[in-house]
Amino acid sequence: MLFLLFAAAVSARVMDSLAAVPKGWQHISQASSSDLVALRVALQQPRSAALEQAVIEMSTPGHPNYGMHLSRHELRAYTAPSKKSTAAVLDWLREYDISPAVDNDWVTFTTTVSTADRLLNTSFAWYRYSGGGGPKLRTLSYSVPDSIAAHIDLVQPTTRFGQLGAQKSTVFEMHRAEDVDAIATKTSFVASQAADAVECGSTITPQCLKSLYNINYTASAGPENKAAFCSYLEEYARYTDLTLFQNRYLPEAKGQNFTVELVNGGLNDQNSRSSSGEANLDLQYLMGISHPIPIVEYSTAGRGPLIPTRDQPRQPGSNEPYLEWLTYMLNLGDEDLPQTISTSYGEEEQSIPREYALKTCNMFMQLGARGVSVIFSSGDSGPGDGCISNINNETMFDPTYPAGCPWVTSVGATIGTKPERAVSYSSGGFSNYFDQPAYQRTAVGSYLDSIGDTYAAFYNRSGRGIPDVSAQGSNYAVYDKGVLQLLAGTSASAPVIAGIIALLNAARRSIEQPPLGFLNPWLYNATGAFTDVAAGYGGGCYGVKGINRTARWNATAGWDPVTGLGTPKFDVLLALAAPGVPNA
Repeated sequence: MLFLLFAAAVSARVMDSLAAVPKGWQHISQASSSDLVALRVALQQPRSAALEQAVIEMSTPGHPNYGMHLSRHELRAYTAPSKKSTAAVLDWLREYDISPAVDNDWVTFTTTVSTADRLLNTSFAWYRYSGGGGPKLRTLSYSVPDSIAAHIDLVQPTTRFGQLGAQKSTVFEMHRAEDVDAIATKTSFVASQAADAVECGSTITPQCLKSLYNINYTASAGPENKAAFCSYLEEYARYTDLTLFQNRYLPEAKGQNFTVELVNGGLNDQNSRSSSGEANLDLQYLMGISHPIPIVEYSTAGRGPLIPTRDQPRQPGSNEPYLEWLTYMLNLGDEDLPQTISTSYGEEEQSIPREYALKTCNMFMQLGARGVSVIFSSGDSGPGDGCISNINNETMFDPTYPAGCPWVTSVGATIGTKPERAVSYSSGGFSNYFDQPAYQRTAVGSYLDSIGDTYAAFYNRSGRGIPDVSAQGSNYAVYDKGVLQLLAGTSASAPVIAGIIALLNAARRSIEQPPLGFLNPWLYNATGAFTDVAAGYGGGCYGVKGINRTARWNATAGWDPVTGLGTPKFDVLLALAAPGVPNA
């Protein structure tokens, strides 16, 4: 009997466990008992299913609740943990003399390693990544009492070995200013031309994009409608580069600036010696499409969790801190939230711990609940890069995250105009973490039926399909550190789609309609508003076992995992989103 009582008293649930130190990492030393560790506990949300249903309803055209987004206060009522869960976790922490801070469904605290080891039945140690970077305090496994496990989703950072890797195009191009000048002059793609005379060819500019996608609408500049983009990895959009871009390619926007909000210790270092190509690309083309809508840059510091993989073994501490940014955004007041957000960062889905991906994806859904359209680039490696599973070393396609989260809109890339075709690096595929959502079941199902058993062993047929839509992705003229360059990647496509959505939201506001919010149910109900891309392919998984040289997702009639539904017809989208508002 005493043995049974003792067993019950110490019964615990393993919340996460790694079989070994992740590849590329090495154990340096055990942590000192006095070392400090900051931890965050996610409390379970008993109304999570109800919130998901509510978001689908408010995002589905024709539903009585369409457009009925939630206020910050209303959303927190959905995400609030039960009083029982909060009390249980606080009592548990107080047993260890921990005084935590509570913010709705999050509990945060700092304690010593000695206390954390006892609290989580673990052993924290210092690890270092072989590619460089500072040591990190992590553990290979952690447990909590059964009585607590029923109340929480995760504790982090614990088993999350973090290193940050920005999503960059593998065909990233850069030319000296005089080379780009020569191209622009030769092909007549300069800002001074009338929009109807501009075509997209060897150089992409805002004018040619507006012509290609039939964008003639000009929004009002009121502060009630905002667009935003996210900057990570110590990249900062530059005021001087924006001025150069406006002078050359966007003269109608001269004098418009952008505001910067600093998140989690982020900076606005205008004198940084590092590249700011990504941040400048996002700003210059978000403004290039959506002018004169006010624009906000969120500059976020911090390093989020990442499991090293064969394809992302370097740049230690370089996985975007989505959690810090999401927490910040969801705490903003209703009047402070932008209605459209573009993010051009991502990584392999398998490099993100599953529970971390599930939690942050839930938070993207919460932004949608508040009327925010969240847009991510799909990636630049076709079906994948290394294409080797972390679990069993077998061949598998590499879907990307956050593009694979079903609560964001993911954007692939095209090239050319007559017709547009998929560009070879455009990432797509099917998530291994997230099921195929109902809103895309018909479109994706038709594609899956068309390919039969092709590549069946390498991807999850029932997973969320990536991407949703696409736009031009190569040869964007961008100023960075005073130099005119050509940039390429789905990183370029995302701010173009975001700019279009910002214009649609402005048009809706002009007729007293709410913003579009979570886009995908609306998009998949508006397939006629996209030009189908049925040429080209996204290639990857080069030389991997079981793959004949190269794996390819082909662009085909209808939805496909390279270009999604296709590229936008702005006039049709405007007529659907804001009936009666002229495209002028």
